[in-house]
Amino acid sequence: MPERLQKLIAQAGLASRRGAEQMIAAGEVSVNGEIVTQLGTKADPEKDHIKIRGKLINPRLATVKHHYVLVNKPKGYLSSASDPEGRKLVVELVKGKGKLHPVGRLDYNSEGLIILTNDGKFTDRVASSKTVAKVYEVKVKGLPNANAINKLRRGILLEDGFKTAPAEIRELRSTDKNGWYEVTLFEGHNQQIRKMFDKIGYSVVKLRRVAIGGLTIAGLAVGRSRPLSDADLKSIFANPARPASPSRR
Repeated sequence: MPERLQKLIAQAGLASRRGAEQMIAAGEVSVNGEIVTQLGTKADPEKDHIKIRGKLINPRLATVKHHYVLVNKPKGYLSSASDPEGRKLVVELVKGKGKLHPVGRLDYNSEGLIILTNDGKFTDRVASSKTVAKVYEVKVKGLPNANAINKLRRGILLEDGFKTAPAEIRELRSTDKNGWYEVTLFEGHNQQIRKMFDKIGYSVVKLRRVAIGGLTIAGLAVGRSRPLSDADLKSIFANPARPASPSRR
């Protein structure tokens, strides 16, 4: 049965649909020997020869085994499958699972939970969802007042023109010099939390993702990983469990 090329590439675990679209636009995909650059082009893997950079992906479509791994990313790792600058990659923390890619982003100077997989369809489902909660522990320089925090709760226009959705923000036990907050988002704009607090005049000095849906960081040390069970995968789309005791570092 014919399917869109980006969907087939995602099913093969070679990229998310967005990544597959970039491959197509770059002229890296061919069908029956002809380069395809038109998004929306369909092919039938039972009849057509589909190649990426000259390598046939039909056998992979027939036999691919999907992997889902939860990683506690340390600071100083890039949430990417490659980097021209040679920086450390989060995918390097998991061995023996073949080529994986991150589900969503966690910026270079942040740490915490991120999922790695070779299932592009799953990646797109999580990335496009507006119901999967991501929970963060945030330490900021200084002590924002209640009015500033309420602006973030209601949604705020960032410097790059992005308007944030309302966020759940719970104040944790702050120090004399630093505010600590638990922030829950249902969207994933690039460096959103850092930009949110910058907008109200308080820079983020520590940021850690502690939950994705019903998955929490409990028991998973920094730099370690664990495979996700079927129950874990279902819990991603359930209501998040609030972390029992946020750390102070």
